[in-house]
Amino acid sequence: MSLVTLPFYQRRHKHFDHSYRNIQTRYLMNEYAAKMRSSSHSSSRSSSQQSLTERAQASSQRASGQQLLSQGGTVCRLCAKRLSSEQEESEHESKRRYESQVALYGEAKRERFLRELAGLEGSVHLARAQAREQLDRHAAQQAAEDVLSWERRVFEERMRRAPEILVRLRSHTVWERMSVKLCFTVQGFPTPVVQWYKDGILISQAADPGKYRIESKYGVHTLEIHRANFDDTATYSAVATNVHGQASTNAAVVVKRFRGEEEPIHSMGLPIGLPLPSVVPYTHFDVQFLEKFGVTFRREGETVTLKCTLLVTPDLKRVQPRAEWYRDDVLLKESPWTQMFFGEGQAALSFSQLSKDDEGLYTLRILSRGGVSEHRAFLFVRDADPLVTGAPGAPMDVRCHDANRDYVIVTWKPPNTTSEGAVIGYFIDRCEVGTNNWVQCNDSPVKICKYPVTGLLEGRSYVFRVRAINSAGVSRPSRASEAVAALDPADLQRLQAIRLGEDKEIVISQDDLEGDVQIPGPPTNVHASEVSRTYVVLSWEPPAPRGKEPLTYFIEKSMVGSGSWQRVNAQTAVRSPRYAVFDLAEGKPYVFRVLSANKHGLSDPSEITPPIQAQDTTVTPSAPGRVLVSRDTKTSVVVEWDRPKHDEDLLGYYVDCCVVGSNVWEPCNHKPISYNRFVVHGLTTGEQYMFRVKAVNAVGTSENSQESDAIKVQAALTVPSHPYGITLLNCDGRSMTLGWKEPRFSGGAPVLGYFVDKREAQHRNWHEVNAAPVTERLLTVEGLTEGASYEFKIAATNLVGIGQPSDPSELFKCEAWTAPEPGPTYDLTFCEVRDTSLVLLWKAPVYAGSSPVSGYFVDYREEGSEEWTPVSEAPTAHRYLKVCDLHQGQSYVFRVRAANASGVGKPSDPSEPVLLEARPGTKEVSAGVDEQGNIYLSFDCPEMTDASRFTWCKAYEEVADEEKFQVETVGDHSKLYFKNPEKGDLGTYSVSVSDTDGVSSSFVLDEAELDRLMALSNEIKNPTVPLKSELAYEVFEHGQVRFWLQAEQLSPDAGFRFVINDREVSDSPTHKIKCDKSTGIIEMVMDQFTVENEGTYTVQIHDGKAKNQSSLVLIGDAFKAVLDEAEFQRKEFLRKQGPHFAEYLHWDVTEECEVRLVCKVANTKKETVFRWLKDDALFETESPPDLERGVCELLLPKLSKKDHGEYKATLKDDRGQDVSTLEIAGKVYEDMILAMSRVCGLSASPLKILCTPDGIRLQCFMKYFTEEMRVNWYHKDAKIASSEHMRAGGSEEMAWLQICEPTEKDKGKYTFEIADGTDNHQRSLDLSGQAFDDALAEFQQLKAAAFAEKNRGKVIGGLPDVVTIMEGKTLNLTCTVFGNPDPEVVWFKNDKDIELSEHFSVKVEQAKYVSMSIKGVTSEDSGKYSISVKNKYGGEKIDVTVSVYQHGETIPDVPPPQQATPKLIPASASGPAQ
Repeated sequence: MSLVTLPFYQRRHKHFDHSYRNIQTRYLMNEYAAKMRSSSHSSSRSSSQQSLTERAQASSQRASGQQLLSQGGTVCRLCAKRLSSEQEESEHESKRRYESQVALYGEAKRERFLRELAGLEGSVHLARAQAREQLDRHAAQQAAEDVLSWERRVFEERMRRAPEILVRLRSHTVWERMSVKLCFTVQGFPTPVVQWYKDGILISQAADPGKYRIESKYGVHTLEIHRANFDDTATYSAVATNVHGQASTNAAVVVKRFRGEEEPIHSMGLPIGLPLPSVVPYTHFDVQFLEKFGVTFRREGETVTLKCTLLVTPDLKRVQPRAEWYRDDVLLKESPWTQMFFGEGQAALSFSQLSKDDEGLYTLRILSRGGVSEHRAFLFVRDADPLVTGAPGAPMDVRCHDANRDYVIVTWKPPNTTSEGAVIGYFIDRCEVGTNNWVQCNDSPVKICKYPVTGLLEGRSYVFRVRAINSAGVSRPSRASEAVAALDPADLQRLQAIRLGEDKEIVISQDDLEGDVQIPGPPTNVHASEVSRTYVVLSWEPPAPRGKEPLTYFIEKSMVGSGSWQRVNAQTAVRSPRYAVFDLAEGKPYVFRVLSANKHGLSDPSEITPPIQAQDTTVTPSAPGRVLVSRDTKTSVVVEWDRPKHDEDLLGYYVDCCVVGSNVWEPCNHKPISYNRFVVHGLTTGEQYMFRVKAVNAVGTSENSQESDAIKVQAALTVPSHPYGITLLNCDGRSMTLGWKEPRFSGGAPVLGYFVDKREAQHRNWHEVNAAPVTERLLTVEGLTEGASYEFKIAATNLVGIGQPSDPSELFKCEAWTAPEPGPTYDLTFCEVRDTSLVLLWKAPVYAGSSPVSGYFVDYREEGSEEWTPVSEAPTAHRYLKVCDLHQGQSYVFRVRAANASGVGKPSDPSEPVLLEARPGTKEVSAGVDEQGNIYLSFDCPEMTDASRFTWCKAYEEVADEEKFQVETVGDHSKLYFKNPEKGDLGTYSVSVSDTDGVSSSFVLDEAELDRLMALSNEIKNPTVPLKSELAYEVFEHGQVRFWLQAEQLSPDAGFRFVINDREVSDSPTHKIKCDKSTGIIEMVMDQFTVENEGTYTVQIHDGKAKNQSSLVLIGDAFKAVLDEAEFQRKEFLRKQGPHFAEYLHWDVTEECEVRLVCKVANTKKETVFRWLKDDALFETESPPDLERGVCELLLPKLSKKDHGEYKATLKDDRGQDVSTLEIAGKVYEDMILAMSRVCGLSASPLKILCTPDGIRLQCFMKYFTEEMRVNWYHKDAKIASSEHMRAGGSEEMAWLQICEPTEKDKGKYTFEIADGTDNHQRSLDLSGQAFDDALAEFQQLKAAAFAEKNRGKVIGGLPDVVTIMEGKTLNLTCTVFGNPDPEVVWFKNDKDIELSEHFSVKVEQAKYVSMSIKGVTSEDSGKYSISVKNKYGGEKIDVTVSVYQHGETIPDVPPPQQATPKLIPASASGPAQ
């Protein structure tokens, strides 16, 4: 059993045989037996000693008896017999006792042995169980650790990635003595190692303790600089590295002085450069490149790392070979833009921010004593996107020359402007080191790539950059130059060292040795060191002697023939012995002279220079010569050209390319190259290109060279590689038949044939088999010796030559094959390799055996495995097989076995491993129909070479029937045409391309696909005019009917005709027909559409061979609909000639919940009369409608059923009239109520509680409410039905729910809902808890108050407030009272009780009717009379004013009496005073 099939807990468990238990038991038994033997031996020894003692006593007794007898004692026979019997009995008893003791001891020993044996067996069993449990636990733990370690390793492999900087460093500007912290964030796996650099020098914390603090936490790395000083101004870089790559970031730190002291001079040093010694390690190293960087394409501003993986042997920790990087054969050093890394088997060159200066051929050289190993590849850097569309690329390679105290010459290289406008000039910017303030040096653009910058401050350091300009705008700035100090190099030459003693020396200047010269002499050797069209640079030598005082210079110029001198630098003196003179007239000669000056005065002028004319000494180069292009690789070509005839001061060349037929030229290089041969990379395989070259110098760019001949991008032609897979296919004892596979690479040209060599075993010399090359990969070698063994080798040839021969084959023995089974198949090839499938092809065996081959078996196995798996159990009759359901990314090996009636023959040689993975950009066969209607299958192969050939197959047999198929191949495009397609053409079609990396594809032509292609072919061969829209009609506003259709496209020669009821109609006043061929619209307009026009309408179109027609049937209801619409439109047109309604009467609901009737009128005038009518009666409105607005409105506030009726709006004047009607009833009325419900629902207030004597009332206020609205009340989400206990109602302002006599059951949530037909608007209130308790208490209080109000004493009526009576009359005040219980009635006069007498009398009848009579009233009876009616619930008091006038007096003018108003008396009041 394989270990893989065992459970995990058994993989490390040691199994024993069954004797394991017996061995342990025997061991324990033997040990126990040894112990028992020792113990039994000791016990037996003690018992034997006891028995011996007893025996000794008995024998002593016998001896004493015998002694007595022997001494002559007399003993009777009976006594002697008795004595002897006693002795025998005692001996017998002692013997029996001894045997019983021995038996008891043995039994006890046996029981003890059994007990100890059982205990030992239990202990052994327990120990074995515990050991087994521990072993199983250990095995499970080990298996879990294995799984976890594997998952951890897989997770780490998945997580592995090169460092990636998420947050980059940021530049800082700080004052002196301040601290600055630089931070950045990086991620990667394994965790990257970070190193910090200052100006390319590694920062060491130990070298300057306390100065730097470096921290790293959670991927955030910081560098803190404590108390920064001016020397800390630098570029700081951080490089993160792990085994997968490297990433870097940098930032500038500028430290400023607080009080403005002059900054120290940076980038200043003695002009003495000592080359570093080129030390080559003395150890011999063997260096092998495992992974190499290739041709790389990037843009400006991007980052890139060129990296090689190396295998260095021996791998010594402390001694390593030296790695050097070169760009265009110039040794590179680390800089702010480049970082180098070498170690841990890698060499890398990283660019933090690419510029076109970085473009070039990069070479990595590994130097050791064993020699130099190198690798090189080109880095292309394209221009970054311009700031302005069409602006040129940035200049490059900015350098400074001839630096002096206030002057420096800046040069640069121009950009390639193949796809932009020509450069018209350049701007030069300068920046003082330590600042970020860029200042433009020139006001107008410079034409040439050289410019003298003046006005520098002595002792300061500067960097420069350049920007190019064209008609579109200004480019991005170039990369800044290296810093240069404004110093005179001659000052260093004037320094000399003087030795004082043996170990002392001082440095003095020659100025200290000058004599006492007051006024300096004139400068000497004044000449023009550089002449340009816009300036002249003058140079001279200082005067000698010059004196100790500082010198300055003044330059004067004079136009030849003018006789006058003009000072050039009158405002500013020059301290350098060089000066650039501008503002010279073009074409005019000038002479110059220079004067020196110090504080004592001005010298005489120098000698006058010869005439100098401002002109360009360097001219634009001429165009390069003939351009030759040759093939290189599948994506590159080699371009060579002749140098230009005038190549003065060339900066290099620019190469452009263009795809043939496109006329669009693209730059191939973005930095001038100095040699006249260039490899252009990044081209498309199979595409044709043309090339041109232009030369570049400081003045400008030459004309383009002549265009090269077109070249197709393909690999260069070479000899073919060697054939392989030599197989013995047959042998008859005198000859052998060999087969082999074609070379993997044909060399770019077709293989013309093969040469075969042979040699016999144990022989050294090879012998030629065929003098002429054989074209087939099958050859029978004759003239062999039977029984001998031979080996063979084969070489292929093409037009370039004969390639390398193959490796010798294995030894084949020349013995005749007589087996009945077939021989091996051969030439196994693969095609259509995809992610999970492939197609395997092979050739039939040469040796068929005793009967014909009946089928083939295909086996496969994974690479590295030894077990073959059949693809299928049944043999296949074809010599091809598509194998599916394989695993993507896995490599497989195949073999094929032929079978006949005798059995299965020898298997073929195993195929090469094939990787199941679809090639990137895999193309498939496509089916289509061309413009002539021919059906074809098409395939494109951009990877093909000159030696490639398309092979079309049906059922993987090459198509050879020229009567049914035709193959057309143009370039990398091939088509298989079907001449007469039919059902017999169904099947699988495949195509393969030779001399490629297995490019192939197939297409299954089934019946459905063939029908589709046939239909499409029929459409092309029998074309139709495509229509955008079929024939349709349109009714105009005048009642006219338009019939029209639109074709996709009509040519000027297209024709058509209209047919109505099988009768063609032509253009006439009744049938207006026209055609717009530009839009494809054909139309016919009929002014009068009547009942006679019923029928079928048809339009027929013909355009060349294409035809089409479209029909429209207007019969029956369809015709009636068109006729009615035409009549309606005609009437509408007539109606709109007078005043009319643009919009008929309609309604809406305002925000105030009012129904508004609205209509829009048109074509009105002042005389037009508008009226509102309801049920044909005039409906008056508050304000007349404003017809000028065109909108008439009628508001219906608080809509109800009384507003039902028919509403009309009428318009009338002398031109006619129009009426619009709207009936408010039925569905319209319901819709209005719903619309009002929507407004009311949105405006509904929250539910409020109102307590009444009858119960608790819930109220919801809204803009308008009517009981016709759809409202519902819910209690605890259950709909409430109206009852005596709960009654729903409302008023115009609110809806309410009355809860009569509320109880505890009425607690809960109450919801009011109003529906508008679309939405339900709800308001809810939780009537429970304190809210319910408060409401219930208030209700009970109001109920009690109402009960008291109902039953208290009260005067129902009958008493006026004022009574006027004549003296002597009888006054009778009568009223009706009520109360339950019966009230107490008391009369008062002027708030005092009335004493009853004959004059005053009071009568109460039935406790209901009360009267008071005053007989014979007098003036004294005038006053206020009050009646008080009261019971226990309270009462009321009514005052009556009695006025008595005398007879004959005028009746007082008093207002007419009114019913007296009662005054309430609380239940607690008990007297009139209250």
